[in-house]
Amino acid sequence: MTVWIAIALTAVGCYLVKLLGLAVPAGVLERPLLRRLAVLLPVALLAALTAVQTFGTDHGSLALDARSAGLAAAAVALLLRAPFLVVIAVAVAVTAALRALGG
Repeated sequence: MTVWIAIALTAVGCYLVKLLGLAVPAGVLERPLLRRLAVLLPVALLAALTAVQTFGTDHGSLALDARSAGLAAAAVALLLRAPFLVVIAVAVAVTAALRALGG
């Protein structure tokens, strides 16, 4: 039952954060610092999430495995200016191949 309590509290928290965003006056949101923060914060959060999910383990240590190779392959595909779906396909293929080989 505690899982459902956590889900309910998370839903209420998300709703309150959205409500708080609507309560902020428009003048506050027009400040250059907040505009820049609103542009950069999602990118930083996504990068942090990617790093934790790629290099993290259950024990809190650093891991270099198939996920890391998939991310590296995606980075190479991006440097070669591949379309987004190709980047994803390359990352998935490299990760799956290494996992199939036992890595």
